[in-house]
Amino acid sequence: MEFQRDLDARGLNCPLPILKAKKALAEMETGEVLRIVATDSGSVRDFQAFAKQTGNALLAHSQQNGEYTFFMRRK
Repeated sequence: MEFQRDLDARGLNCPLPILKAKKALAEMETGEVLRIVATDSGSVRDFQAFAKQTGNALLAHSQQNGEYTFFMRRK
């Protein structure tokens, strides 16, 4: 998936991946896509809730080798 900005949140625990994503999204233009890579197992639930609360779209998420990758579109 194409994205305009990349956020490495590996090794960070809740709530840091969400806080860093929120800051990155705030600096982006409407419609741009942010890719987040995290290792916190709770991040799937956290990013789903974050998308609902903020209106930013969680386009996709996947897990591979203990890493969780998310793609979010700025509202």
